[in-house]
Amino acid sequence: MDVVELSLFAHRISAACEEMGALLRHTAFSPNIRDRLDFSCAVFDAGGGLVGQAAHIPVHLGSMAFAMRDVVGAFDWQPGDMLVLNDPFLGGTHLPDVTVIAPVYRWGRLCGYVANRAHHADIGCTTPGSMPLSTRLEDEGTLIPPTRLVCADQIDPAVLERLLAGNRNPVASRGDFHSQVSANRRGVARLYAELGPLGADGFASAVAALNDYAHAQARAGLADLPAGRYEFEDFLDDDGAGTTDIPIRVSVDVDDTGVRVDFTGTSPQVRGNVNCPLPVAAAAVYYVFFCLMPAATPACAGSLRPIRLHAPRGCLVNAERPAAVAAGNVETSTRIVDAILGALAPALPARIPAASHGSMNNMALGAPDWDYYETMGGGMGAGAAQRGLDAVQTHMTNTLNTPIEIMEMHYPMRVRRYAIRRFSGGDGRHRGGDGLVREIELLAPATITLLTDRRRRRPWGLHGGAPGMSGRALLDGLELPPKVSIRARAGARLCIESGGGGGWGSREPG
Repeated sequence: MDVVELSLFAHRISAACEEMGALLRHTAFSPNIRDRLDFSCAVFDAGGGLVGQAAHIPVHLGSMAFAMRDVVGAFDWQPGDMLVLNDPFLGGTHLPDVTVIAPVYRWGRLCGYVANRAHHADIGCTTPGSMPLSTRLEDEGTLIPPTRLVCADQIDPAVLERLLAGNRNPVASRGDFHSQVSANRRGVARLYAELGPLGADGFASAVAALNDYAHAQARAGLADLPAGRYEFEDFLDDDGAGTTDIPIRVSVDVDDTGVRVDFTGTSPQVRGNVNCPLPVAAAAVYYVFFCLMPAATPACAGSLRPIRLHAPRGCLVNAERPAAVAAGNVETSTRIVDAILGALAPALPARIPAASHGSMNNMALGAPDWDYYETMGGGMGAGAAQRGLDAVQTHMTNTLNTPIEIMEMHYPMRVRRYAIRRFSGGDGRHRGGDGLVREIELLAPATITLLTDRRRRRPWGLHGGAPGMSGRALLDGLELPPKVSIRARAGARLCIESGGGGGWGSREPG
């Protein structure tokens, strides 16, 4: 393929992923998937290597890219199969993120896979929202090892019923699983059509050419990094189970072969649920370096070749079973990004931004008959050329907010305030972005679980810029810990104030 043909091929693969996502969104039952867009879709080759993806959620996509080879290589595939899983230690991230994988066969030959990962706000956990203040994996909901959900293109009803057991709203959950299966069927059809003019060998050759091109683009982008070792240490506030100031230490070695990211010195895994499996850490590493590559670099296995990763077994970012991991996917992945950016700031002072607000601000609310889950944006860190954006999701997440109308239609709550938290971004030559304020009045008693961070340590500025304000949460005016589960009465008001981004550069005199 010449460059034009290769570009068209890459864009057709990405378009297939986007179409899968559009179908998933418009057929899903739950607001978490339909309105917040907490899902991702991707295409893989016959060996499980990433071929293309939609512009969805970095923590989903990077972790799938890292783990898919092991997942698909351990399964005996047949045409018409689909595999479902959420086990964090067998290719998943945390239990609410459920992955459905389908093989693509043509001419009797396995040519590739399509996959989607969607966040289920109800995955059978005893705590509403399935984001508990847990200390064991088994406390976090229904654990799904790689299991055949679809056989000969038919959903296995017994498997589906097991997945729905214990859910608060099995009707919505059933609809979401059917939507994930339908999205994969669309992806299989699109990839099947792509294979038609190319043939199986031609498709494999196109994938190989795409990977080689992406590798060259990645090497060109990373060539801007001066050779050497760069180090940084950042911290999580706590684990919700008594451990505080949890260090994440990273060193980045740059040479003419690429980069090696080493987490030696990071905290051992902890009792609370901020641990994460290695694919989640890999997703954060991939995200940072992909941001440094040329804009036209294809998101495929080739672009990841120059990046090597080491994390000691049993540490916070390479946790081992049965570690609790619910917040590792959301909070720890975010702090890994901060640590790597902090390490690279001296090497690329004009390209690395200050720290963003640093938390997904996870809120899970509910009762025996309903549950709600939300993440909330905040301030983006400022850079050398511009101030930080206000009130946005940053780095490892790319979801929308739940619209107020949807919240009040589906749940017993009323939104009393939703506004930008003015002047929460750090001062500097370029100010950090401002965070958000969202105040919710409960119209019925509920259990509230918060998994948040950057409450004790402020998002750092760079090159003389001031840190952003920390986030906080209040229930009826009383400040809550960063990670907490609490019962609240009808009429109680929960207010989340998200953090601001760090500032960049000292203010000019006068």
